[in-house]
Amino acid sequence: MLTDPQWNFVNIFERSLQTNWNLEAVSDYGTSNTLTYAQLAERITKLHILFQLCGIQKNDRIAVMGRNNANWVSVYLASILYGGTIVPILQDFNPNDSLHIINHSEAKLLFVTDLIWEGLDLDQMMDIEAVFSLADFKVLASRLMGSGARKEDFAWDAAQELFAKKYPTGLNPEDVRFEPRPNSDIASINYTSGTTGFSKGVLTPCNALAGNIKLGFESGLIFPGCRHVAFLPLAHAYGCAFDLLSCLAAGGHTHLIGRTPSPKVLLQAFAEIKPTVILSVPLVLEKIYKKLIVPQITKGPASWVLRVPFLDEMVYKKIRETLVEAFGGCFREVIIGGAPLNPEVEMFLHKIKFPVTVGYGMTECAPLIAYTPAAEFRPLSCGQALKGIMEARISRPDKDGVGEIEVRGENVMAGYHKNKEATKKVLTKDGWLRTGDLGVIDEDGFLFIKGRNKTMMLGPSGQNIYPEEIEAKLNNMPYVLESLVIQHEGKLTALVCPNFEDVDAQGMNRDQVDEQMEANRKAVNEQLANYEQIATIKLYPHEFEKTPKKSIKRFLYTSLAE
Repeated sequence: MLTDPQWNFVNIFERSLQTNWNLEAVSDYGTSNTLTYAQLAERITKLHILFQLCGIQKNDRIAVMGRNNANWVSVYLASILYGGTIVPILQDFNPNDSLHIINHSEAKLLFVTDLIWEGLDLDQMMDIEAVFSLADFKVLASRLMGSGARKEDFAWDAAQELFAKKYPTGLNPEDVRFEPRPNSDIASINYTSGTTGFSKGVLTPCNALAGNIKLGFESGLIFPGCRHVAFLPLAHAYGCAFDLLSCLAAGGHTHLIGRTPSPKVLLQAFAEIKPTVILSVPLVLEKIYKKLIVPQITKGPASWVLRVPFLDEMVYKKIRETLVEAFGGCFREVIIGGAPLNPEVEMFLHKIKFPVTVGYGMTECAPLIAYTPAAEFRPLSCGQALKGIMEARISRPDKDGVGEIEVRGENVMAGYHKNKEATKKVLTKDGWLRTGDLGVIDEDGFLFIKGRNKTMMLGPSGQNIYPEEIEAKLNNMPYVLESLVIQHEGKLTALVCPNFEDVDAQGMNRDQVDEQMEANRKAVNEQLANYEQIATIKLYPHEFEKTPKKSIKRFLYTSLAE
């Protein structure tokens, strides 16, 4: 546990808000909406008054659901600094999954975008007392009025009036004082998935968030005035820890992108904002690589110049300069997380000396486990365990040193919310977390991922996609014996082995089977978030090859989506 007061989560942000009072803190990209640290502190203070009006107590849960914006950030920080627990919910979850998380987390308040709220119903929420709009904090629904209170008694206007009475000359830096709370307190519950039956709420203590922030400071990548482009969903641990929390803890300026981060949108944002560090998932960098680099090295004069010794270095230098400029020209490094970077892309970027590094983490570690600066990075690894923060070991290694990666340290979760059985499976008695990933550690401590038991994929904006959950839904569809969901160029394909016994019994021909599978695809997609949509179904002629434990050997089928 981080016991030094400077790494207490509440102290970190109390100090940052006071110290960076006049600096810009967060901006909604593409709009004129920017909050300075002073304005962010004022909004947090007003939200604390709103929480009091709603009867929120210490450790109560507050859910937030919507795209990246300044109000989302305000609710997130206000909840933790109030003494509550924030429950970030990905805006792309379908209503049933969102409802499950709201109820499972026992959230008392919900802050949500108006459009998402149209698909939800207060009557189905067991513990919610009031729902507020993320656009302007207006009351969307409540149970508080049923107790005899009036809507205006706990509305945003009432909070602002009480704020004006308490601070008649406005809020000053010395007024920023939050109730102390230990780092052992639970700061957030992050759900690893949105589907009922598979959801696990990760209990993230303040200590884990502080551990990631500490790494941010020690890396030298965050500092007062640093600039971040937050295009990964803040409801996910990766973007939240570094584009938001670490940046704001240091007095940096976070620019929030609230729309789909296509390469065109991102390249424009990078050119305008000129970020000082860039956090990304592989898919984004790989798309930019294909857009900007592949045409240069496969067509035209550069393609043959690259075959000539010495001349190839000139081409590589030009490509590196082009790529650096495309990312804004001011960044110290690009950090890839969430999934392995395509080896071909990684090796090319290393060859041209582009400052890129790959980290390793998971929601259960809020998220970072391993990282090495780009200048020291070893290609195809995912860095070294964070010095002084995390340690890693290989459990039950085979003759090649490959085994399950286990980790321990400041960033590890407290467990899964209301799921003792799952917690026991992943946390050892002496605090080691079983990651479920297979890897090896070399003599210098670099970690190499050799395989993933957790077959997670990434959506277009860095969302976690768990194929087993989609398959569970698809396997319940008519005439489906079993299925396997795989990904190619950002799109999902479902390989389906039909239940030929049922097909034959009905006398169905191939066209009829194809029609039924298309109907199945549409039916399943209605149950899934936008980023989980199945693009196509391909029929597979027989059952998939399996291990002795009857698990499908997924690696045999990854190329079939092409």
